[in-house]
Amino acid sequence: MLLRSLLPAAMSHRRAVVVMTVATLLWATAGVFARQVQGAQGFEITFWRSVLALLSMLLLLRWWRGPGFFGRIPWREPVLWLSGLCWTTMFTAFMMALSFTTVANVLVLSALGPVFTALVNRFVLGNPLPRRTWFAIAMAGVGIFYIYAAQLTLGHDRKLIGSLIALLVPVGASAQWILMQREQQRVRRLVQQRLASELPLGQGGVTGLVPGSMGGETPVPDGTPQPRSEAPPAIRDMVPALLIGAALSALICLPFSVPFQATLPDMGWLALLGMVQLAIPCSMAVVASRVLHAPELSLLALLEIIFGILLTWWGAGEIPGPNVAIGGALVIVALALNEILGWRQTE
Repeated sequence: MLLRSLLPAAMSHRRAVVVMTVATLLWATAGVFARQVQGAQGFEITFWRSVLALLSMLLLLRWWRGPGFFGRIPWREPVLWLSGLCWTTMFTAFMMALSFTTVANVLVLSALGPVFTALVNRFVLGNPLPRRTWFAIAMAGVGIFYIYAAQLTLGHDRKLIGSLIALLVPVGASAQWILMQREQQRVRRLVQQRLASELPLGQGGVTGLVPGSMGGETPVPDGTPQPRSEAPPAIRDMVPALLIGAALSALICLPFSVPFQATLPDMGWLALLGMVQLAIPCSMAVVASRVLHAPELSLLALLEIIFGILLTWWGAGEIPGPNVAIGGALVIVALALNEILGWRQTE
Protein backbone atom coordinates (compact mmCIF):
# COMPACT_ATOMS: atom_id res chain seq x y z
CA MET A 1 0.00 0.00 0.00
CA LEU A 2 1.38 3.38 -1.07
CA LEU A 3 0.73 5.12 2.23
CA ARG A 4 2.95 2.59 4.00
CA SER A 5 5.85 4.11 2.09
CA LEU A 6 5.36 7.25 4.17
CA LEU A 7 7.06 5.52 7.06
CA PRO A 8 10.60 6.98 7.25
CA ALA A 9 12.16 3.59 7.89
CA ALA A 10 10.84 2.33 4.55
CA MET A 11 11.70 5.45 2.52
CA SER A 12 14.43 4.98 -0.08
CA HIS A 13 15.41 7.68 -2.55
CA ARG A 14 13.60 6.00 -5.43
CA ARG A 15 10.47 5.57 -3.33
CA ALA A 16 10.66 9.21 -2.23
CA VAL A 17 10.65 10.28 -5.90
CA VAL A 18 7.61 8.11 -6.58
CA VAL A 19 5.81 9.39 -3.47
CA MET A 20 6.51 13.05 -4.38
CA THR A 21 5.35 12.49 -7.98
CA VAL A 22 2.09 10.94 -6.79
CA ALA A 23 1.69 13.85 -4.35
CA THR A 24 1.90 16.37 -7.21
CA LEU A 25 -0.68 14.38 -9.16
CA LEU A 26 -3.06 14.42 -6.20
CA TRP A 27 -2.47 18.15 -5.63
CA ALA A 28 -3.30 18.72 -9.28
CA THR A 29 -6.87 17.46 -8.78
CA ALA A 30 -7.79 20.71 -6.95
CA GLY A 31 -9.12 22.45 -10.04
CA VAL A 32 -11.22 19.62 -11.41
CA PHE A 33 -12.71 18.84 -7.97
CA ALA A 34 -13.42 22.49 -7.13
CA ARG A 35 -15.13 23.11 -10.47
CA GLN A 36 -17.67 20.34 -9.68
CA VAL A 37 -18.94 22.18 -6.58
CA GLN A 38 -22.17 24.03 -7.43
CA GLY A 39 -23.72 25.41 -4.22
CA ALA A 40 -20.77 26.46 -2.08
CA GLN A 41 -18.49 29.27 -3.18
CA GLY A 42 -15.29 31.01 -2.12
CA PHE A 43 -14.88 31.01 1.65
CA GLU A 44 -17.29 28.10 2.17
CA ILE A 45 -15.32 25.83 -0.18
CA THR A 46 -12.11 26.75 1.63
CA PHE A 47 -13.76 26.22 5.03
CA TRP A 48 -15.08 22.72 4.27
CA ARG A 49 -11.87 21.70 2.51
CA SER A 50 -9.83 22.72 5.57
CA VAL A 51 -12.21 21.05 8.04
CA LEU A 52 -12.27 17.80 6.09
CA ALA A 53 -8.49 17.94 5.65
CA LEU A 54 -8.13 18.37 9.41
CA LEU A 55 -10.32 15.32 10.10
CA SER A 56 -8.43 13.33 7.46
CA MET A 57 -5.08 14.27 8.98
CA LEU A 58 -6.27 13.17 12.43
CA LEU A 59 -7.29 9.77 11.02
CA LEU A 60 -4.02 9.43 9.08
CA LEU A 61 -1.87 10.30 12.08
CA ARG A 62 -3.88 7.93 14.30
CA TRP A 63 -3.30 5.11 11.80
CA TRP A 64 0.32 6.09 11.19
CA ARG A 65 1.53 7.01 14.70
CA GLY A 66 -0.79 4.89 16.84
CA PRO A 67 -2.90 5.76 19.92
CA GLY A 68 -1.89 8.81 21.92
CA PHE A 69 -0.15 10.53 18.99
CA PHE A 70 -1.88 13.84 19.79
CA GLY A 71 -0.28 14.07 23.21
CA ARG A 72 3.18 13.38 21.76
CA ILE A 73 3.07 16.35 19.38
CA PRO A 74 5.54 19.05 20.55
CA TRP A 75 2.95 21.82 20.74
CA ARG A 76 5.38 24.21 22.47
CA GLU A 77 7.82 24.25 19.55
CA PRO A 78 7.63 27.70 17.88
CA VAL A 79 8.82 26.29 14.55
CA LEU A 80 5.78 23.99 14.46
CA TRP A 81 3.41 26.95 14.75
CA LEU A 82 5.34 29.02 12.23
CA SER A 83 5.13 26.14 9.79
CA GLY A 84 1.42 25.86 10.55
CA LEU A 85 0.95 29.55 9.66
CA CYS A 86 2.71 28.93 6.34
CA TRP A 87 0.32 26.07 5.59
CA THR A 88 -2.63 28.27 6.63
CA THR A 89 -1.60 30.89 4.09
CA MET A 90 -1.19 28.35 1.32
CA PHE A 91 -4.40 26.43 2.08
CA THR A 92 -6.55 29.57 2.23
CA ALA A 93 -5.03 31.58 -0.61
CA PHE A 94 -5.01 28.70 -3.12
CA MET A 95 -8.72 27.91 -2.87
CA MET A 96 -9.77 31.55 -2.67
CA ALA A 97 -7.76 32.32 -5.80
CA LEU A 98 -9.53 29.52 -7.67
CA SER A 99 -12.82 31.29 -6.94
CA PHE A 100 -11.66 34.36 -8.90
CA THR A 101 -9.42 33.15 -11.71
CA THR A 102 -8.54 30.12 -13.80
CA VAL A 103 -6.79 27.01 -12.51
CA ALA A 104 -3.87 27.56 -14.91
CA ASN A 105 -3.27 31.10 -13.60
CA VAL A 106 -3.27 29.92 -9.98
CA LEU A 107 -0.95 26.99 -10.67
CA VAL A 108 1.61 29.07 -12.57
CA LEU A 109 1.72 31.73 -9.86
CA SER A 110 1.86 29.12 -7.10
CA ALA A 111 5.01 27.71 -8.67
CA LEU A 112 6.94 30.94 -8.04
CA GLY A 113 8.03 29.83 -4.57
CA PRO A 114 11.69 29.36 -5.62
CA VAL A 115 11.73 32.89 -7.08
CA PHE A 116 10.43 34.40 -3.83
CA THR A 117 12.91 32.32 -1.86
CA ALA A 118 15.80 33.51 -4.02
CA LEU A 119 14.76 37.16 -3.60
CA VAL A 120 14.48 36.74 0.18
CA ASN A 121 17.93 35.14 0.24
CA ARG A 122 19.38 38.11 -1.65
CA PHE A 123 17.62 41.15 -0.20
CA VAL A 124 16.71 39.98 3.32
CA LEU A 125 19.38 37.46 4.25
CA GLY A 126 22.09 39.14 2.14
CA ASN A 127 23.20 35.98 0.32
CA PRO A 128 24.48 36.52 -3.25
CA LEU A 129 22.59 34.87 -6.11
CA PRO A 130 24.30 33.14 -9.05
CA ARG A 131 23.74 34.45 -12.56
CA ARG A 132 21.60 31.46 -13.50
CA THR A 133 19.11 32.40 -10.77
CA TRP A 134 18.92 36.03 -11.90
CA PHE A 135 18.34 34.77 -15.44
CA ALA A 136 15.60 32.41 -14.21
CA ILE A 137 13.92 35.25 -12.29
CA ALA A 138 13.99 37.49 -15.37
CA MET A 139 12.69 34.72 -17.63
CA ALA A 140 9.90 33.86 -15.20
CA GLY A 141 9.03 37.56 -14.98
CA VAL A 142 8.68 37.75 -18.76
CA GLY A 143 6.41 34.71 -18.69
CA ILE A 144 4.20 36.19 -15.97
CA PHE A 145 3.99 39.52 -17.81
CA TYR A 146 3.02 37.72 -21.02
CA ILE A 147 0.23 35.88 -19.20
CA TYR A 148 -1.29 38.98 -17.62
CA ALA A 149 -0.59 41.72 -20.18
CA ALA A 150 -3.88 41.08 -21.99
CA GLN A 151 -5.81 40.93 -18.73
CA LEU A 152 -4.35 44.28 -17.64
CA THR A 153 -5.44 45.98 -20.86
CA LEU A 154 -8.88 44.36 -20.89
CA GLY A 155 -9.51 45.09 -17.21
CA HIS A 156 -10.46 41.60 -16.02
CA ASP A 157 -10.81 42.65 -12.39
CA ARG A 158 -11.81 39.28 -10.96
CA LYS A 159 -8.91 37.49 -12.61
CA LEU A 160 -6.46 40.10 -11.37
CA ILE A 161 -7.82 39.87 -7.83
CA GLY A 162 -7.52 36.09 -7.97
CA SER A 163 -3.96 36.37 -9.24
CA LEU A 164 -2.98 38.71 -6.41
CA ILE A 165 -4.46 36.26 -3.90
CA ALA A 166 -2.62 33.39 -5.61
CA LEU A 167 0.69 35.21 -5.03
CA LEU A 168 0.26 34.50 -1.32
CA VAL A 169 0.81 30.79 -2.07
CA PRO A 170 4.47 31.15 -3.15
CA VAL A 171 5.02 33.61 -0.29
CA GLY A 172 3.89 30.92 2.18
CA ALA A 173 5.88 28.26 0.35
CA SER A 174 9.02 30.41 0.46
CA ALA A 175 8.63 30.99 4.21
CA GLN A 176 8.11 27.27 4.70
CA TRP A 177 11.27 26.49 2.72
CA ILE A 178 13.33 28.93 4.81
CA LEU A 179 12.00 27.32 8.00
CA MET A 180 13.04 23.88 6.76
CA GLN A 181 16.48 25.17 5.78
CA ARG A 182 17.00 26.64 9.25
CA GLU A 183 15.89 23.36 10.77
CA GLN A 184 18.40 21.41 8.66
CA GLN A 185 21.14 23.88 9.64
CA ARG A 186 20.24 23.40 13.30
CA VAL A 187 20.63 19.63 12.97
CA ARG A 188 23.94 20.01 11.13
CA ARG A 189 25.29 22.26 13.88
CA LEU A 190 24.27 19.74 16.54
CA VAL A 191 25.96 16.92 14.63
CA GLN A 192 29.14 18.96 14.18
CA GLN A 193 29.22 19.88 17.87
CA ARG A 194 28.75 16.26 18.86
CA LEU A 195 31.47 15.06 16.51
CA ALA A 196 33.84 17.74 17.81
CA SER A 197 33.23 16.75 21.43
CA GLU A 198 33.97 13.10 20.59
CA LEU A 199 37.33 13.73 18.92
CA PRO A 200 40.36 12.23 20.74
CA LEU A 201 42.95 14.41 22.47
CA GLY A 202 45.05 16.39 20.03
CA GLN A 203 42.33 16.47 17.33
CA GLY A 204 40.28 19.36 18.64
CA GLY A 205 38.06 17.34 20.92
CA VAL A 206 37.20 17.87 24.58
CA THR A 207 39.22 15.56 26.78
CA GLY A 208 37.73 13.49 29.56
CA LEU A 209 34.05 14.21 28.92
CA VAL A 210 31.17 11.79 28.48
CA PRO A 211 27.45 12.51 28.34
CA GLY A 212 25.63 12.55 31.65
CA SER A 213 22.23 11.06 32.28
CA MET A 214 20.44 14.28 31.25
CA GLY A 215 22.45 14.87 28.08
CA GLY A 216 25.22 16.80 29.81
CA GLU A 217 28.85 15.70 30.12
CA THR A 218 30.72 14.13 33.04
CA PRO A 219 34.54 14.05 33.45
CA VAL A 220 36.32 10.68 33.46
CA PRO A 221 39.81 10.14 34.87
CA ASP A 222 41.71 8.85 31.83
CA GLY A 223 40.32 11.19 29.19
CA THR A 224 39.39 8.32 26.87
CA PRO A 225 36.48 9.24 24.57
CA GLN A 226 33.37 7.29 25.48
CA PRO A 227 30.57 6.32 23.13
CA ARG A 228 27.45 8.40 23.43
CA SER A 229 24.21 6.76 24.41
CA GLU A 230 21.74 9.34 23.12
CA ALA A 231 20.17 9.14 19.68
CA PRO A 232 21.62 11.29 16.88
CA PRO A 233 19.97 14.68 16.31
CA ALA A 234 16.97 14.54 13.98
CA ILE A 235 14.89 17.09 12.12
CA ARG A 236 11.72 17.91 14.01
CA ASP A 237 8.56 16.17 12.84
CA MET A 238 6.68 18.83 10.86
CA VAL A 239 3.71 16.71 9.73
CA PRO A 240 1.55 17.94 12.67
CA ALA A 241 1.97 21.49 11.32
CA LEU A 242 -0.59 20.45 8.71
CA LEU A 243 -3.13 20.09 11.52
CA ILE A 244 -2.44 23.64 12.64
CA GLY A 245 -2.64 24.94 9.07
CA ALA A 246 -5.98 23.28 8.38
CA ALA A 247 -7.49 24.33 11.73
CA LEU A 248 -6.47 27.98 11.38
CA SER A 249 -7.64 28.11 7.77
CA ALA A 250 -11.07 26.79 8.81
CA LEU A 251 -11.32 29.32 11.65
CA ILE A 252 -10.44 32.22 9.34
CA CYS A 253 -13.03 31.22 6.75
CA LEU A 254 -15.87 30.24 9.12
CA PRO A 255 -17.32 33.75 9.74
CA PHE A 256 -17.50 34.36 5.98
CA SER A 257 -19.01 30.94 5.17
CA VAL A 258 -22.37 31.16 6.93
CA PRO A 259 -25.08 30.56 5.94
CA PHE A 260 -23.79 27.35 4.37
CA GLN A 261 -24.90 26.67 0.80
CA ALA A 262 -23.16 23.36 0.08
CA THR A 263 -25.40 20.58 -1.21
CA LEU A 264 -24.98 16.86 -0.51
CA PRO A 265 -23.15 16.25 -3.83
CA ASP A 266 -20.96 19.26 -3.03
CA MET A 267 -19.93 17.65 0.26
CA GLY A 268 -18.71 14.60 -1.65
CA TRP A 269 -16.45 16.74 -3.83
CA LEU A 270 -15.34 18.76 -0.81
CA ALA A 271 -14.44 15.54 1.00
CA LEU A 272 -12.24 14.60 -1.96
CA LEU A 273 -10.64 18.06 -1.80
CA GLY A 274 -9.96 17.68 1.92
CA MET A 275 -8.56 14.16 1.96
CA VAL A 276 -7.37 13.17 -1.54
CA GLN A 277 -6.23 16.58 -2.77
CA LEU A 278 -4.87 18.05 0.48
CA ALA A 279 -4.28 15.84 3.53
CA ILE A 280 -2.74 12.79 1.84
CA PRO A 281 -0.42 14.55 -0.67
CA CYS A 282 0.77 17.15 1.86
CA SER A 283 1.71 14.38 4.28
CA MET A 284 3.50 12.55 1.49
CA ALA A 285 5.42 15.67 0.47
CA VAL A 286 6.52 16.51 4.02
CA VAL A 287 7.93 13.02 4.53
CA ALA A 288 9.51 12.80 1.05
CA SER A 289 11.27 16.13 1.73
CA ARG A 290 13.37 14.35 4.39
CA VAL A 291 14.99 12.24 1.66
CA LEU A 292 14.97 14.40 -1.47
CA HIS A 293 17.27 17.36 -2.09
CA ALA A 294 15.81 20.85 -2.58
CA PRO A 295 16.36 20.87 -6.40
CA GLU A 296 14.62 17.50 -6.69
CA LEU A 297 11.65 18.75 -4.70
CA SER A 298 11.40 21.92 -6.79
CA LEU A 299 11.58 20.04 -10.09
CA LEU A 300 9.02 17.44 -9.05
CA ALA A 301 6.69 20.13 -7.69
CA LEU A 302 6.57 21.70 -11.17
CA LEU A 303 4.69 18.61 -12.34
CA GLU A 304 1.64 19.95 -10.48
CA ILE A 305 1.26 22.70 -13.10
CA ILE A 306 1.26 20.24 -15.99
CA PHE A 307 -0.97 17.70 -14.25
CA GLY A 308 -3.33 20.39 -12.98
CA ILE A 309 -3.87 22.11 -16.33
CA LEU A 310 -4.39 18.80 -18.14
CA LEU A 311 -6.78 17.40 -15.51
CA THR A 312 -8.86 20.59 -15.40
CA TRP A 313 -8.94 20.69 -19.20
CA TRP A 314 -10.12 17.08 -19.29
CA GLY A 315 -12.40 17.06 -16.25
CA ALA A 316 -13.86 20.58 -16.24
CA GLY A 317 -13.43 21.81 -19.81
CA GLU A 318 -11.29 24.77 -18.71
CA ILE A 319 -8.95 25.30 -21.66
CA PRO A 320 -5.92 27.52 -21.03
CA GLY A 321 -5.54 30.41 -23.46
CA PRO A 322 -2.46 30.78 -25.68
CA ASN A 323 -1.00 33.52 -23.43
CA VAL A 324 -1.21 31.18 -20.41
CA ALA A 325 0.26 28.27 -22.35
CA ILE A 326 3.23 30.26 -23.67
CA GLY A 327 3.85 32.32 -20.53
CA GLY A 328 3.42 29.29 -18.28
CA ALA A 329 5.90 27.32 -20.40
CA LEU A 330 8.46 30.12 -19.96
CA VAL A 331 8.00 30.02 -16.18
CA ILE A 332 8.33 26.22 -16.01
CA VAL A 333 11.43 26.15 -18.23
CA ALA A 334 13.07 28.99 -16.27
CA LEU A 335 12.51 27.32 -12.90
CA ALA A 336 13.49 23.87 -14.17
CA LEU A 337 16.73 25.07 -15.77
CA ASN A 338 17.72 26.97 -12.64
CA GLU A 339 17.26 23.88 -10.47
CA ILE A 340 19.00 21.52 -12.92
CA LEU A 341 22.02 23.80 -13.37
CA GLY A 342 22.28 24.42 -9.64
CA TRP A 343 22.06 20.71 -8.95
CA ARG A 344 24.84 19.91 -11.43
CA GLN A 345 27.12 22.56 -9.94
CA THR A 346 26.81 21.08 -6.46
CA GLU A 347 27.50 17.49 -7.51
